[in-house]
Amino acid sequence: MPPMQADKLRAELLALPPNERAELAHVLLESLHDEEPDPDAEAAWLAELDRRAQAVADGTAELVDWEDARARITSRLKAAREGRTSR
Repeated sequence: MPPMQADKLRAELLALPPNERAELAHVLLESLHDEEPDPDAEAAWLAELDRRAQAVADGTAELVDWEDARARITSRLKAAREGRTSR
């Protein structure tokens, strides 16, 4: 889809009432599950989880306090939203 058409479609979709946008978002997210999963992805994620768990057990992981993590996440989300609306 050309960028201008995508921008127009995005604007039209964002003009929908919240309940209709939520329903559409749900349908779109569900459609992603129809794709064949990457056969290597699950193994890669399991290996990463094992690596991280071992780092915590070994005491080599850099742990972040929940309040600090939440503040960073909130800040990044706010910045992303502001960037999105300024396009």
